[in-house]
Amino acid sequence: MNKQRYYFWLGVLLLLSLGGLLAWIYQVANGLVVTGMRNIVSWGLYISAFMFLVGLSAGGLIVSSSATVFNIRQFKPAAKPAILLSAVCIIMAVMFIFVDLGRPDRFFNLLLTPKFNSPLIWDVVVIAVYLAISLYYLWLTSRPKLEENRYRVISALALPVAILVHSVTAWIFGLQIARPTWHSALLAPLFVVSALDSGLALLLVVLIILDRLGWYKLEKELLATLGGLLAVLIAVDVFFIFSEVLTALYPAEERLMKYINLLLIGSLAPFFWGEIVLAAVPFLILVFRSNRERKSLVGLAASLVVVGVFCKRIWLLFSALMLPLIPYGPGVTLGSYALPPGEFSRYYPRVWSTAGQYVPTWVELLIFTGIFAFGALLYILAARIILAEGPGEQKAPVTGDELKVIA
Repeated sequence: MNKQRYYFWLGVLLLLSLGGLLAWIYQVANGLVVTGMRNIVSWGLYISAFMFLVGLSAGGLIVSSSATVFNIRQFKPAAKPAILLSAVCIIMAVMFIFVDLGRPDRFFNLLLTPKFNSPLIWDVVVIAVYLAISLYYLWLTSRPKLEENRYRVISALALPVAILVHSVTAWIFGLQIARPTWHSALLAPLFVVSALDSGLALLLVVLIILDRLGWYKLEKELLATLGGLLAVLIAVDVFFIFSEVLTALYPAEERLMKYINLLLIGSLAPFFWGEIVLAAVPFLILVFRSNRERKSLVGLAASLVVVGVFCKRIWLLFSALMLPLIPYGPGVTLGSYALPPGEFSRYYPRVWSTAGQYVPTWVELLIFTGIFAFGALLYILAARIILAEGPGEQKAPVTGDELKVIA
């Protein structure tokens, strides 16, 4: 990439980031009423993105730490870009939590009066530890002389913390007593395997892009190994989903069938079946080793997996929120007003509903785009310093001696 194109894309990402910042300021000034969230659907695009990014982050750190903990030689050249990706993703995840708060200053209540019997405070603690480990891990790998003992210790700590951070995120949902569709002991393993396949898929996409930029040398052996691992994780993820749906569908319990119908034939069906298709196609591509050695096919498969897991986050979240906790008439208040046809002088309340509806507003979409643009900008700037000498310059392949130092 020449310098003109490099700075052009930096400018585009910066403008999108500023647009998201201005939209967030507008949201804070006017309240969450400017979003599409209401009493029934109280979590929306922000929490979906949070779940998605925590998974992306955990997957990258698990890959990087496994290289040292289990001495997987093939993974070691990908450790540094994976650690950087993990750190950027967890920073973005924290940003989505802040924008989801109507009053961001109330975040300090968690620090001043924490309730340690709440999974929410568990998540705050584990994410803070995870972020600290990711940044320290990244700092260690960026030092001119690698301190092997510290590196091995932090790798050993990073692996269980990366698994724990997504497990605790799953428990935030699974331990909510009033949401039966989330009541599953399989929810935490489902979150972890989704983190592994989506994080690995994003890492593959990033490695291919860095290779094209000349900032990183992606060897065919590493590409094929990571692609094969991704195929296995996709299969495990689909098996977990099948087990969950079958367990709920076969007894045909009335309480759960309403939620299952949302997924199979209802408003969430495009996301549910979309995820299945976006898992099947990459698996069929990556199951053949000849395909796993082609960067274009691996990049396509990995990109589809990332989109598919985001679809999964959507149906997993909204399937429990679309139906109100109190299903009896007149329903649940929406707190909104509508002008009936033919009436011009007064407003009539439309404050009851027996089913939830949610469409993100322009404010949410702009903030969503801005945070992802900021994450991409942060990664590019950090990668330019850590992984490459400069835009458009080819980085030398990793040598055998360098692999020994990394180990």
